[in-house]
Amino acid sequence: MGMSLRRLQDAAKRVSGGGRSPRFALPALPSYPLLQKFGWAVGLPGLALIVGVATPFLASRAERRLEDNAGAVVRATAETGLEPWLRLTVRGRDLIATGEAPDEAGRVAALDRLKRLPGLRRVVGRIGIVEDASPFVWTATRTSPERIELTGNRPVEIGPSALAAKLAPELPSETRIVDQAKAARGAPPDFSTASAFALEQLKPLAPGASATIADTTVSLSGEASTVADYEAVRQALAHPPTGFTMGKVDIRPAATPDFRFAVTRERGGNLVLSGNVVSETAREEIRAVADDAADGATVDDRMQTARGLADGIDPTTLGRFAFRVSSLMQDGSVTFADSRVSVSGTALDGQAIGEIDALLRDGRPSGTRAGPVDLAAMPLSPYRFMVRRESDAVTLTGHLPDGATRDRILATLRPRFFRERIVDKIRIAEGAPANLTGAIEAGISALSLLATGEIRISDRTLALSGNSLYRESAGRFEMDLSRRMPAGWQGQAEVKPSASETMEDKACRGSFDRAIEGRRLLFAPGSVTLKAEFYPTLDAVASAAKACTGLRIEVTGHVDPAGAAGAPKPALDAGVENTSSVDSGKARDADKASKPAVAKTDKPPVKPADPKPASAKDGKDKANGDKAAKEKDAKTEASKEAKPAEPEPDMARQRALVIVEYLLQAGIPADRIVAAPAGRANATGQGVGLALRS
Repeated sequence: MGMSLRRLQDAAKRVSGGGRSPRFALPALPSYPLLQKFGWAVGLPGLALIVGVATPFLASRAERRLEDNAGAVVRATAETGLEPWLRLTVRGRDLIATGEAPDEAGRVAALDRLKRLPGLRRVVGRIGIVEDASPFVWTATRTSPERIELTGNRPVEIGPSALAAKLAPELPSETRIVDQAKAARGAPPDFSTASAFALEQLKPLAPGASATIADTTVSLSGEASTVADYEAVRQALAHPPTGFTMGKVDIRPAATPDFRFAVTRERGGNLVLSGNVVSETAREEIRAVADDAADGATVDDRMQTARGLADGIDPTTLGRFAFRVSSLMQDGSVTFADSRVSVSGTALDGQAIGEIDALLRDGRPSGTRAGPVDLAAMPLSPYRFMVRRESDAVTLTGHLPDGATRDRILATLRPRFFRERIVDKIRIAEGAPANLTGAIEAGISALSLLATGEIRISDRTLALSGNSLYRESAGRFEMDLSRRMPAGWQGQAEVKPSASETMEDKACRGSFDRAIEGRRLLFAPGSVTLKAEFYPTLDAVASAAKACTGLRIEVTGHVDPAGAAGAPKPALDAGVENTSSVDSGKARDADKASKPAVAKTDKPPVKPADPKPASAKDGKDKANGDKAAKEKDAKTEASKEAKPAEPEPDMARQRALVIVEYLLQAGIPADRIVAAPAGRANATGQGVGLALRS
């Protein structure tokens, strides 16, 4: 045994080159006593070390060899100008294959070549076949800040590497694209541009966001990383690529710890909206309230969408409250921050300070607190007042110096606008210019001659604007207004004649025509009583006329057919009196009442006895008298027969008046409807005529 050990050591020296530095060294052999004790097991650690060093070296060489051989198969699947459709990953002696072959023959050929590779144990994975995709759906999902996965369908003509290279510039350099999409036919035109647009929108979104292209529709969901990112995405989505439209967009705004909202009223009435708004729906609602509160002034929307408004606070209610407070200010801000509402600026007038304090104390939205108030009261400059006339209302806004002036202005208005509703929004404030009342009364007189319009007073200047009822009078308003102005006042007028045929007029005519189309209002012979079937048509006409101030309606009645059975002379039961027929009837009744009644009998009347004895002369005189009486009676009867009969009432006009009365009660102003003059009538078959007049 000792000899064997010595020989082994000599052999080791020869291998190592004697005493020279060895190229590699074998592990030191154990001493003889250890060999006696443990036998051959003593060499196992050294053997394990040799195997452990050699195996990775040999395995890596085998994987590289397999990978090189498989690469040739992959490259062979490339068509001219396109990427190889086969994708392989080497794992030891196994190949993981993915991709979509253009047809079944190509898939079988590629698998056969792979199976013949030297050193291959097996091929795993699945090789599909390119199919038509309908709908063609591609999705990009941000799974982490540094990773975006592509799934769904990818155009067959664009390989994964080419698509990744196309999309990479849209992403930060550290972001990696993992393409797991399957090649398919049926992609929309310009898919590359649309996918780049969709991927760009994922940059400002937090992990979990996704962008989807379904045919030519782009959808997006996720949560913005910052408030500014949300605004950037919202603006970008307003301009999708040409040929594509935006589908469902569900992006949650970023949360902000400092949620605030402010309404600033500038000198002159312009409004600026700033701070945050919880959603686009809330933005639209607040903008609508702002437009109404601005009363014609501009609204500058600088709000940014964000989450962070405390639970229990309604954003629209908060906005309405802020606008209500700002309407009591000449200039300044109403600010919501840290659940508190604060106010600073210049109050509209002296009484506005108390009103704002009361609103902050009693009218705040639920969940808010009253913040600091810093308001100053200054004289009004300029001093303003306005009267606006619309189709159904006259509205007064601005300031007057006292209650007596208010009462006088209202007393001036009511006789001139007795059909319109008077809306009084007047406030009391000092500082009115001299002769303000006289200027307002002159403006009201001119305004009453307009179809619609307004007068605006600013210090000592009164401006009248609107539409004239009559074209020929439109040019006279400025001269007349200047002549009526008090001393020291300036009057300006910009009055336009009513357009002959505007789009609104056409719409009104259309609604009127639809109301009467295919309908006949035909009274029963001899009757002026409305029938039940008249009411739907008349109500529709009334609705059209009330909605369109330019409509002027003329009503023409109809006559009865010849030979129709006459009915009793009509008594107008609709509140319209025809005095020409009624008064003649009253006169005849009075004549009858003044004559004594005479009883009729079949016997001739008994003559009273003459107290004096009759003589021959008397008999002769009597005979002559009887003859004269008979002649007189004959003349009387002849005169009665020659007297013309009483004319029949104008039935057509009475029917027109009944229709007019009904429409007046339905709300049509008296200056917009008239009955046709006497003597003009429709034929029976035409029924009552309803026509528009200029």
